[in-house]
Amino acid sequence: MENRRSQRRTTRPVCETLESRELLSAGHNPKLPVHHKPAETRALPRSDPAPASILNNLKLSQTVSTVPANGDVNPYGVAFVPSVFPSGGLLTPGDILVSNFNNSTNLQGTGTTIVKIAPNGTQALFSTQGASLGLDTGLAVLKSGFVLVGNVPNNPQTTVGTPTSPNPQGSILVLDKSGNLLQTISDPKRLNGPWDLTVAVDRGSSAIIFVSNVLSGTVWRFNLAIRPSNTTPIKVTGAVQVGSGFLHGASQAGFVAGPGGLAYNATTGTLYVASQFDNSIYAIHNAGHTSRDQGRGKLLVSDPTNLHAPIGLILAPNGNLIVANSDAFNVDTAQPSELVEYTQKGVFVARHSVDLAIGGAFGLAIANGILAAVDDNVPDLEEFTFPT
Repeated sequence: MENRRSQRRTTRPVCETLESRELLSAGHNPKLPVHHKPAETRALPRSDPAPASILNNLKLSQTVSTVPANGDVNPYGVAFVPSVFPSGGLLTPGDILVSNFNNSTNLQGTGTTIVKIAPNGTQALFSTQGASLGLDTGLAVLKSGFVLVGNVPNNPQTTVGTPTSPNPQGSILVLDKSGNLLQTISDPKRLNGPWDLTVAVDRGSSAIIFVSNVLSGTVWRFNLAIRPSNTTPIKVTGAVQVGSGFLHGASQAGFVAGPGGLAYNATTGTLYVASQFDNSIYAIHNAGHTSRDQGRGKLLVSDPTNLHAPIGLILAPNGNLIVANSDAFNVDTAQPSELVEYTQKGVFVARHSVDLAIGGAFGLAIANGILAAVDDNVPDLEEFTFPT
């Protein structure tokens, strides 16, 4: 297919969501209202040793196209298949799944496919989901043999518009190990534009996940019971809104924007949230157990120098946070498509560009000594090794 580096994002749809009239004005990116005093990203004291860095030690091992036969582009979500994943389907431990947000015409929120990439670099279609449009960064693979993927649809397909019927809020799809759709989990309040998700606990027969909602600026914790023999294998047994008040709304460059990537530290119980509009990372403490909404939690990083609409977020094996910049706004052409690394105390560590053009970095995942990150300018998946 043709290279889309120079033409992508020129026709990104615009939508009105809950706060879009206050957040956007025609023709430019506004200065957004902020309800707190931003903190400076802290520099390391001279006496402190530099923290170990993953981004400073990456070695590119392979690059694989993420475009399936139907031509879907804009890869968003990335997830590894875990080592204990059951056999008998299309997936093997060590495979990487990538979800697509756009269709073959590069129209936002209309992608329907997930591809799998084997360790040897072979790419194949894992699943296609007809009417469930706009598969996003909310992608996870459970030990029990199921795949979860979020979607924020642009339907009917327009170049300017709000996610609309039949399910404007989007949903979480439950797929089996062969890519078949088993179940659609939807809830207009709790799942209002599920933009990203992370698995906090996976016990096989049960799991706890967090979901960020781009249409309401909230974060929810869901307790799941998993029943593999049932036709509807996932049952939500509990749900708590643990975060709210994140800036959210329309984005001319990114369709919608708001709270995105989530990373959970099971040892401390802290959930980290990447916030696109205000170029920040927040920390919600006791997120795994709290029974109340904690707002945006604690502002950990406010860094307009190094953050440019951050969307993907992971907790790396060295204990640092790695975030992917979507470049939807606060664009810096000198820092295109960057991954940025911070300590869990908010100290900047390093950055790494996955593309020389802006707007390529979205989802990322890390496992087995491999950091996998999409470059949706190409579009492809880049796999890096690093010292462990």
